[in-house]
Amino acid sequence: MSSPCIGRDPAARPGLTAMTDTFGIVVIGDEILSGRRRDRHFEGIGGLLRERGFDVAWLRILPDDPGYLTEEFRRTMAENIPVFCCGGIGATPDDHTRACAAQAAGVPLHMHPGAVAEIEARFGAEAYPQRIKMAELPRGSELIPNPVNRVPGFSLARHYFLPGFPDMAHPMAAWALDAHYREGGVAERQRSLRVRGVTESSLLDLMEALVEQYPDAKLFSLPRLGAESQIEIGFRGRGDLDGPFSALRAGLDDRGVSYEPLGD
Repeated sequence: MSSPCIGRDPAARPGLTAMTDTFGIVVIGDEILSGRRRDRHFEGIGGLLRERGFDVAWLRILPDDPGYLTEEFRRTMAENIPVFCCGGIGATPDDHTRACAAQAAGVPLHMHPGAVAEIEARFGAEAYPQRIKMAELPRGSELIPNPVNRVPGFSLARHYFLPGFPDMAHPMAAWALDAHYREGGVAERQRSLRVRGVTESSLLDLMEALVEQYPDAKLFSLPRLGAESQIEIGFRGRGDLDGPFSALRAGLDDRGVSYEPLGD
């Protein structure tokens, strides 16, 4: 029987949804950095975020190094955005995430009763002596249910710690989003156009003037090399993009540069 300590009913938590539009993603594992395995979390969790109106602020891939992880968690916990962390919450000697998260948050580890109940319910006597180690969590953690094998993840300081296995982590991330960020975010929009036959350097003064005139819109320039030079130029943002985009088109018109508007 599933433990009632797994997470909490979002409907019973007034004010649960935190205002945010961006998330960080941390992927932990030497096997990713060495190239032995390919990361799937950026694509999977990033897709869950985008379909709910959120954006990915950054992606960090970290080694299985306790000192490095602790310092990095201190930095990410000091940032004012929620973070999904994937990997390092198993029971093997190279799984350091639980201890490093506790140290970064300044809290002790303890045997979480709800996690103990879930692991015992799943594995019975085989939970001891090794698997039960996965119930040792930072004090103050809330559990994230695992629909695959019932070994929960946990949340602490707006960080959501998940297994390294994508088939477990991604449904757990979806649960956390629905539980804590049900209202969704306001995703960035984009407006852009393509110019041909000109160089980026010939348009730098125009781009610099637009950045100064419209500081709240993020200008981007994506050149493509080939037989004919092409540049996609546009703006991203959550506010007004019509003003800066119209100014970009007017600046190109003044220079006699032809362009092709692209879809949003």
